[in-house]
Amino acid sequence: GWLFWRLMACGRRSGDSKRRVILFILCVCVCQSGAETLRYSLAEEMEKDSFVANIAKDLGVSPSQLAARKARVVSEGNEQLFRLNQNTGVLTAKESLDREEICPQSDTCTLFFKIFFENPLQLIRGEVEVRDVNDNSPVFPEKEMVLEILETTSPGSRFPLESAQDKDVGSNGLQNYSLGSNSHFSLALGTGKGGAKYAELVLERQLDREEQRQLNLLLTATDGGSPPRSGTAQVRIVVLDANDNIPVFGREVYEVRLAENSPPKQLVVRVAAADPDEGSNGKVRYAFTQTSERSRQLFELNPATGEIRVAGNLDFEEAENHEMVVRATDGGGLSAHCKVQVEVLDVNDNAPEIALTSLTASIPEDAPPRTVVALFSVRDRDSGENGRTECAIDGDLPFSLTPTFDNYYELRTNAALDRERTAEYNITITAMDWGTTRLSSRESIFVQISDVNDNPPEFTQEIYTMSVTENNSAMLRIGSVNATDADAGKNARVNYALVRQEGKEQPDVSVNSENGDVYILRPLDYEEVRAFEVAVRATDGGSPPLSAQAVLRVVVRDENDNAPVVLHPAPDSSAAAGELVPRWARAGYLVAKVVAVDADAGQNAWLSYELAKATEPGLFRVGLHSGEVRTARAVAERDAPRQRLVVLVRDRGQPPRSATATLGIALVDGFSDAHLRVSEEAPAAEPDGPLTLYLIVCLACVSALFLATAVAAVVVKVRRARRSEAETLPTFPKAATESNAGSLPRSYVYDVCFAAGTVNSEFRFLRPLFPCLPAGLPPGPGEQRSSVCSQDAANLGEEGN
Repeated sequence: GWLFWRLMACGRRSGDSKRRVILFILCVCVCQSGAETLRYSLAEEMEKDSFVANIAKDLGVSPSQLAARKARVVSEGNEQLFRLNQNTGVLTAKESLDREEICPQSDTCTLFFKIFFENPLQLIRGEVEVRDVNDNSPVFPEKEMVLEILETTSPGSRFPLESAQDKDVGSNGLQNYSLGSNSHFSLALGTGKGGAKYAELVLERQLDREEQRQLNLLLTATDGGSPPRSGTAQVRIVVLDANDNIPVFGREVYEVRLAENSPPKQLVVRVAAADPDEGSNGKVRYAFTQTSERSRQLFELNPATGEIRVAGNLDFEEAENHEMVVRATDGGGLSAHCKVQVEVLDVNDNAPEIALTSLTASIPEDAPPRTVVALFSVRDRDSGENGRTECAIDGDLPFSLTPTFDNYYELRTNAALDRERTAEYNITITAMDWGTTRLSSRESIFVQISDVNDNPPEFTQEIYTMSVTENNSAMLRIGSVNATDADAGKNARVNYALVRQEGKEQPDVSVNSENGDVYILRPLDYEEVRAFEVAVRATDGGSPPLSAQAVLRVVVRDENDNAPVVLHPAPDSSAAAGELVPRWARAGYLVAKVVAVDADAGQNAWLSYELAKATEPGLFRVGLHSGEVRTARAVAERDAPRQRLVVLVRDRGQPPRSATATLGIALVDGFSDAHLRVSEEAPAAEPDGPLTLYLIVCLACVSALFLATAVAAVVVKVRRARRSEAETLPTFPKAATESNAGSLPRSYVYDVCFAAGTVNSEFRFLRPLFPCLPAGLPPGPGEQRSSVCSQDAANLGEEGN
């Protein structure tokens, strides 16, 4: 995409619309063909300048564009086999191609080439498969093969025959053997390790030398071409007189591994066949059979000792395996066969080769990363690890190597370049293989860097976190931000500024434009703002200027500037409106709970409770962390009825802050555990004082009817006495019956009832009232009296009865 816009920009500056169209087409071709591989095929033995392909048509470009972009074809290896006509775009073969000469050891023959465009730089891979033509007939190494077979040889015995050789491959290669009609032998076909066909004679009927001393057979080898080709050889069977022991090899197959740099005359293997016969029948001679001509050139066999030694120069790149058949024949003509399989081991004897294809001599320092500087290829003729190569750049340079395909590498930039630091680079590329003894080669590339202003400032951190304690002083320095610029002169001079954000208030910090120091403009309050972030911009002095941003995070540390606040009991409530505790309360009885909060955080808000002052210091205790006020011991008769407690609430700041809560507690007599349990389980009854009074009045009235005349004076005195007694009865504060403040549940109130005609009182504690009232409505004074009085009247009636 970048190349497309650069090309279009060039076209707009030139003002030539036609040229812009051509540049666009070339750009599309470059993008589409960079990843393609052109594949063609060509039959062998074609004439010189034979047509291979129309490159311009396949790439979708005109021949004039090929000439304009200086297209050329590059073949692998030293010999150029193809020619590209830039005027027509036609790819032709420079010479007649002989597949058997080019690829003698391969079933497939593929020639690789590259189409190279110089302007702009582009490389397209191409392959030409040279198709085999059936132009070679199978040929036997000898026109006549002589086999000496004992007449005592049992039917089913096999006798290997010399294999025919066909230079063609595939279906055009050797496919079948056939044997002329006879009454003693048949032909068995097999396939060797490398896929080569071979034939063996199979004795079907036992020979009789007295009947026939010699047999002549015609062996025909046929390939699979169309039309097929064939070759023949005579097989002459000489029937020998009885020799009842044949040579026997120690192994049927000898497997040997041999390095390709083995010197001549080096011993490969020694084959040995034993024959227990005596005289000439026990003397064994060795010879190659069913062995290719190339293997016979590379190895020699001692016919007397069976030693096989190196006779030529082995080359792993030419052939990796060699298979030979050794025939051991005794003096009586009996023979045995064994196979010798030699695996050639690769030796790292070829150093990598570097071929430079294209080079850009100068690049700007603002060139983006991954910009291509040069294109080159590396080739190693070895195989396996010995042929595996790696490329590296010597030194720490802002360049990297990117493999493309077919051992081609692109030299690219991998970082921003800076001419002020380095104006030129001498890049040394080392190609090394992976052999045990590693071989290498070097190539130097000289690149110049043109100068631009391309380095923006860089902050040392992406996020700067600074802290300040609340209630700080104004214009307090809390740290600094720092940005560096790799440029020099005014391009490296950095100024700092806060980034203003629309719709937000001006931040509480400022940054020194010269050195980046950060200041707090006003005192901060942790309870209002615990942290805030602003963006800081660093701008260099270049033209145009370049800038960068970082985040400045200011964290406000808490200070113990808030004392605890008591929520319960309310600070403005009277100490007299406190809690009621029965005299029978035991140790651990819950009296009340002090609740407090602290606006600070952390340990500054951790609260502890302690009893600071009490009327009876040993009677009550306060939970250190819960604030619960409980009795420390059982309430005694000697304890004062009015208790006043001062609870100290303290935080854990440095220095600590505290607050106090005052509790008023009344110790009440006349309650029992059984009465308390009944009151808690049964529905609450309304106070029975008025009901008792009504009953007493009724009883007095009935008594007055019976005794009106007799005891009128007594009745008057009794009424006066009752009135004086009512005036002298003790009364409780209104808060004791109406207030439900404190730590006790809201569903309980305190009721005091007095029986008429006596000074004895009954104090009922913790009686639930809510079950007697409609759900969700607070009890009114009238409702309490009506419901309770009716219940107490019934109770009083029962007691009277």
